[in-house]
Amino acid sequence: MTKQFHGLSRHDQLLKECLGNHALNKPDSLPQIFGYLLEENPITGNLSRKHIVDAFDELVETMRTDKINDGKADAGMTFLGQFVDHDITHDASSAIGTVIDPRSIRNIRTPHLDLDCVYGDGPDATPYMYSQKHHGFMLFGRKNNPLDLARNHEGRAMIGDHRNDENIVVSQIQGAFICLHNILMTHAEKNSDAHKDIKNCSQMNIRTAAWDHYVQPKLKGFEEVRRFIRLHYQWIVLNDLLPSFVEEKVIHEVLDHDPFHDKGPIMPAEFSGAAYRFGHATVQPGYCLKKGGDKIDLFKMLGFSKRGPDSDLEMAQFFDVPGSRAQKALPVGTKMAKTLFELPDNIVGSGLQWGNVKIPKTQAKKLALRNILRDRTALQLPSGQQVARKLGIKQVKVPDVLQDHHITKTPLWFYCLQEAETAGKGKLTGVGGSIVASVIVRLLKLDPASILNTPDFEPWKGFGRDFGMGSLMAYVEKNRDDIAHHKDLWTA
Repeated sequence: MTKQFHGLSRHDQLLKECLGNHALNKPDSLPQIFGYLLEENPITGNLSRKHIVDAFDELVETMRTDKINDGKADAGMTFLGQFVDHDITHDASSAIGTVIDPRSIRNIRTPHLDLDCVYGDGPDATPYMYSQKHHGFMLFGRKNNPLDLARNHEGRAMIGDHRNDENIVVSQIQGAFICLHNILMTHAEKNSDAHKDIKNCSQMNIRTAAWDHYVQPKLKGFEEVRRFIRLHYQWIVLNDLLPSFVEEKVIHEVLDHDPFHDKGPIMPAEFSGAAYRFGHATVQPGYCLKKGGDKIDLFKMLGFSKRGPDSDLEMAQFFDVPGSRAQKALPVGTKMAKTLFELPDNIVGSGLQWGNVKIPKTQAKKLALRNILRDRTALQLPSGQQVARKLGIKQVKVPDVLQDHHITKTPLWFYCLQEAETAGKGKLTGVGGSIVASVIVRLLKLDPASILNTPDFEPWKGFGRDFGMGSLMAYVEKNRDDIAHHKDLWTA
């Protein structure tokens, strides 16, 4: 056990080592966490830095729009995508204007779809998230709002990743998974028929001897519930989230064959710094939290502080459930809501510096420009055209705005959006679809306990006939009032 990866408890490490004789600490089991799928693409030529910034600024201004056309994906899928991002990656070191080699970046999250942003390192290693009175139950709610996250005296959420409290929607997705855990722990405590199903599902593909030897008796119910939820979460990511934003033919092609090399980085910079940022283009300028309510501006949704009951949302407004129709996300493309061009001061309070070029605050507030500058000045990602050549697919034309400024390659993030708009009917395809699908699929393939390595897994019928994020959220809303010891789980 000399190589223990951040976020893996001793139980997780030992359990995974016992799965099919696959040891996580074998040299080839966890390739380099961050890195390039291709190679770095530094800026060359004799264009000045100011000229380049001005060119990119003109490009992103073509994206600003007042006209909002709904896409096909549920509005909540944008925020589920954000939740998943927080589950698998956290780069706390790269900064716009400062070149950094992705291979030197430390990923604070575990490179697995394991919900460590919910569970932390488990009750033993992160006890502040768990009840000390009721083993295996997670702290949730406050007396003044039973549906808020557990918080300390300063109002900070006591969760596995603080970023999941940055807005109301992702905060309540986080809360829904905590509620789901406590609902299923209630079944475990009562040893109900539902718990028998949970137990049978959770022990799939794990040797009984390993389960009995490494899991503490007092935490057996907790571990059964955690793996049960992880499997269903992975199913949703693969079968609900990905198809919402990536062409299904691309997903199937990636499942059959990884278009990139087998020993590539688990978390490519092309994914985390560009392709997976497609979600920014799907954000609506405002959302209704409840049926019939007024739309609230995205940046007026309170974050990182206590929330009152008026901020509780109805999940049916964000995910389709039987008998209702959710709000929709914008289609993936090169148009973005104008609110994302005027980020508030609490997010961007000053301008940027790239060498001797000062980028004023008005430009620094444009999310699209920040994405492109992070690509070109910090991560130096390969262009969209370079990745297309690698994959042997038809290249998308360099935008006229860039050509007019003598820039001959398209930043990868914008290229992925171009493809979706021109060839993907509002979904990632080609370069963008291949990168996003291959990273998610590879995470599942490398995890010996995932659904792709648990061939007999099927979603639990207790969640409803047509399982997906909508039915899971409906189950939580229907059953959360029956959580055992719920008042003991509140924080003051």
